[in-house]
Amino acid sequence: MKKNTSGILKFTWLPLSLILIFGCSKEDKKQIPTENSITNIPAVKEPEKAEPVVETKKNPTDFVPEGYTIFEKSFGDLNKDGAEDCILIIKKVDPGNIITDEYRGKLDRNRRGLIILFKKNDGYELASKNYSCFSSENEDGGVYYAPELEVYAEKGKLYIHYAHGRYGYWTYTFRYGKSDFDLIGYDDSSNTGPRVNSTTSINFLTGKQLDKTNVNEEAESGDEVFKDSWKKLKTTKLLTLSEIKDFDELDLSSY
Repeated sequence: MKKNTSGILKFTWLPLSLILIFGCSKEDKKQIPTENSITNIPAVKEPEKAEPVVETKKNPTDFVPEGYTIFEKSFGDLNKDGAEDCILIIKKVDPGNIITDEYRGKLDRNRRGLIILFKKNDGYELASKNYSCFSSENEDGGVYYAPELEVYAEKGKLYIHYAHGRYGYWTYTFRYGKSDFDLIGYDDSSNTGPRVNSTTSINFLTGKQLDKTNVNEEAESGDEVFKDSWKKLKTTKLLTLSEIKDFDELDLSSY
């Protein structure tokens, strides 16, 4: 733009090609990262994940924590390697949990727990632990005795079985997974003496539950007539042994 002698502004037009070249030169200043510039950026190295420390000791008794004693010990293959693994039922030792019952005298109400050990060469390796998942053996059974606890290994699985005499039984089935024992099955039987009133069988791996109800109220043992009812579980998440706080309070109705 120039000013002529008459004082009137006069525009000078530039060729379009020059404008385009000038504009492009400015855009060229905005550097776009090339493939080479990207690859030259040093990669951020992720921190290495620490391997879990496996606790191994010579004797099963070495795994019993201070303030506990061995209540019961049994053996059986729990991971199908042919070796005899060890199951410890442990019991808390606390005088404060010993009570005096009006009819039964002194009762040790200290809770019990589990320590599962895999046999490895000349020692044992900790597989799972839960120090207080069982009530004491001296609980009040009301008009009947309290359920009797039995923990055992069979065909590579861990079974926690409660026998309740004429009232039936219930059993939890566990199998070792990646780092703990997973609850894969549950079975119970509700009885009146020898007659079975109903049974429940839950397979947490298939996500199915079978309830069987006796519809022959006059049945004796063996004469029951069962009506089957199938149910699909709400969740397939497996519960692990170490996260069960109390088997007496374990509610499977949420599955």
